[in-house]
Amino acid sequence: MKIPIIVSILLSIIFILIILYFTVKPEHIKYIKTIKIQYEFFILAFVFNFFSWSFWGLRLKVLSNAAEPAIKISWWESTKIVIANLFLAGITPSMAGGEPVRIYLLNKDGLSFGCATASVLGERLLDAIFLLICVPFAFFIFRDKIDIAYINIGITIGIIIFLIAIFLFIYAIFKPEKIKGILIWINEKISRFSKKKEKKSRVIARINSEVDNFHCSMMVFLKKKRAVFLSAGFLTFIMWVFSWLIASMVLFGMGINHNIIYSMAAQVFLIIIIMMPTTPGSTGVTELSVAGLYSFIICNALVTYGHPLVEVLGFDQALLALTGVFVLLYKLMTYFVNLIMGAFFQYRIFRSVASFSMDMIKKQEN
Repeated sequence: MKIPIIVSILLSIIFILIILYFTVKPEHIKYIKTIKIQYEFFILAFVFNFFSWSFWGLRLKVLSNAAEPAIKISWWESTKIVIANLFLAGITPSMAGGEPVRIYLLNKDGLSFGCATASVLGERLLDAIFLLICVPFAFFIFRDKIDIAYINIGITIGIIIFLIAIFLFIYAIFKPEKIKGILIWINEKISRFSKKKEKKSRVIARINSEVDNFHCSMMVFLKKKRAVFLSAGFLTFIMWVFSWLIASMVLFGMGINHNIIYSMAAQVFLIIIIMMPTTPGSTGVTELSVAGLYSFIICNALVTYGHPLVEVLGFDQALLALTGVFVLLYKLMTYFVNLIMGAFFQYRIFRSVASFSMDMIKKQEN
């Protein structure tokens, strides 16, 4: 894990410094220091971040309890799982490292791997559906306003990847036998390189069992417990709204009055770009995309509402300086806060899991 941690953090710092180099000039700094910072909005940004985690945890609780009713996961327990997953999600492409953490910890809390996988992939499905619903509205709001080539390319590729992922997910739900065959084939290829040999019949039985658990759980969501899936969809909406409001709070904290709807539309595109499997934690890609998308929002805000920095630096220089500072503060309030909180909770939870496992081994030995 050391390499992706170092790479993701270094890449983020490097790209932030590059953006600051091209936007914030040395002579700007003394004027930037005169900006009246409204700290209450930064506090709200952190609170909204925690609310986003909490509603994500509630959604995970609802889905996991529906997948396996005999196992009851508390809201706080599922929220801890969500926060713990932020660390690996932040250092892996497409935030894919978070899913195995959530599945593993749900399994430790009593869910079968199949039901835990159904719950976690159900979250991904809800996210994808919600974001794809939001995309047309975001395009309508930003129509003819995004003229940055790499952002347009990133959005297009992201939407295509989303559509492919949804297709594969639906295929896995309705064609479980095909999925079993694929997983058994993959296991046979991987087992050639593994020193630990396990009986083929046992592996096949485990794959069949877990795929059946996954299939049954998803069919329960889609057929018998549609109300649960709809309620989880509503929680998805609340979770993303709180997450998207963080950027607006940062802008307000910098004294930039703006249209919140524009910021939320930019967040839709940003999430789609971040979801692409590029660099660890999508670092570099995120910073450039934030700078590109929010330069338009800040420009519109300066034209409509004005800002004290415009009077001393001029419009163009104020736009550049505020964009660079925003990228820095936004990354601090989202990526680095998530990374620190995720590392703390992951350490606490996995340490307790390891301790519990060692206690069980000692009891069996005695």
